[in-house]
Amino acid sequence: MASDRFEVVSPVDNSVYVTREYATDKAIQTVLDRASQAQSQWQALPLTQRQHLCRAMIEKFCVNKDIIAEEICWQMGRPIRFAGGEVDGVVERASHMIEIAEAALEPLTLPVVSGFTRFIKREALGSVLVIAPWNYPYLTAINTIVPALLAGNCVILKHSAQTPLCAERLVAASAAAGFPSGVFQYVHANHQQTEKLIGSDQIHHVAFTGSVAGGAMVERAAAGKFKSIGLELGGKDPAYVRADANLCHAVETVVDGAYFNSGQSCCGIERAYVHESVFDEFVSKAVELIQRYELGPPNHHATTLGPLVRPSAAEFVRGQVAQAMAKGAKQHVDTHLFSCAQNGSAYMAPQLLTQVNHSMALMKEESFGPVLGVQAVKDDKEAIDLMNDSNFGLTAALFTQDEQVGLAIGEQVETGTFFINRCDYLDPGLAWTGIKHSGRGCTLSQLGFDYLTRPKSFHLKQVQ
Repeated sequence: MASDRFEVVSPVDNSVYVTREYATDKAIQTVLDRASQAQSQWQALPLTQRQHLCRAMIEKFCVNKDIIAEEICWQMGRPIRFAGGEVDGVVERASHMIEIAEAALEPLTLPVVSGFTRFIKREALGSVLVIAPWNYPYLTAINTIVPALLAGNCVILKHSAQTPLCAERLVAASAAAGFPSGVFQYVHANHQQTEKLIGSDQIHHVAFTGSVAGGAMVERAAAGKFKSIGLELGGKDPAYVRADANLCHAVETVVDGAYFNSGQSCCGIERAYVHESVFDEFVSKAVELIQRYELGPPNHHATTLGPLVRPSAAEFVRGQVAQAMAKGAKQHVDTHLFSCAQNGSAYMAPQLLTQVNHSMALMKEESFGPVLGVQAVKDDKEAIDLMNDSNFGLTAALFTQDEQVGLAIGEQVETGTFFINRCDYLDPGLAWTGIKHSGRGCTLSQLGFDYLTRPKSFHLKQVQ
């Protein structure tokens, strides 16, 4: 008997956009069995063949770019004018990982010792479970899917219930590319089923992107199973604008990093520290830029700022703003300029607040919405101390024209990625990783393959 159905309520207009059924427990077990049966043959394929199939999958995926962009818009609310960019990002990241796979997966050779041959191979783990979120539904998933497949693993994708079509699109592209049966599959699973999947002996690695509470659930479900886990749990990412920064560039970059995707980015800028000598000018220029945004239905091409994923998410952010203002914060954006914004709806006007401090949730807890707190600082030390005063450590951005000073500051900031004069970007050649409550593990770059393989040592002695 089929399990319960679930509905995707679109943040565009609160309509039911798509309805799906959760998989039955029997169907999920079938998926696990197929992956287990397919994995050894998939791993035995030459890497060049796995690379070819992954390239073909991405090509088949891109054929539907316009349709995929529309589905992203209606499922999670990103403006249609930007939604297609996610497909471009998938191509960039997947192509890079395909290109570096040979070097990343080649055996490690050791110095020659007379009479012995020694090397270390990287072997596939088995079946990898990817649990993907709704905010960047394809980019977050592809970070693990493609390198896991290249390394010889089978992949099972469990997507957010807000974006189920994303899982279906990716797996359909793999089938169209000629993937063997069982190598790449998806399941629509509820929370209880997902926990059982994580704990299954047929799952050998779990890659989770989501909330801190979700990450804790993954750790509990996997406890005692001795399997590897990768957790990307978001952030409260800071930016620091020094007195010597190119201010126009800093304003433009920080504003885009804070408000793109309605602030619903794990590595978006959520708090800014600005040197007191340029503070007023920064705020003035930022507010002017923010007030140019067009808040509206994301399926309208004029819209540059869409709704949050659901009304409750917008209410959470409004609550942070209200609490900060009750503690003395000052808001600078005229909300009346955004006629679509309504209390109780997913449509929220962007906001910038000053006179903020770290007693406010706005500066300490993840917001995941179109709001930015901006605090004046007197010097580098104060800025570094404030940047590090967080339970999160995903990315941090510095704006300066002195690269040597910037690098010295970067060495002191507790973060997974440190930017100078940019923010909110994943370079697939660099390790994507976080510290503190931002998670653990690594995706992308050559290092990302290390988390999707296990080392196996070979020690051969020549006997005459």
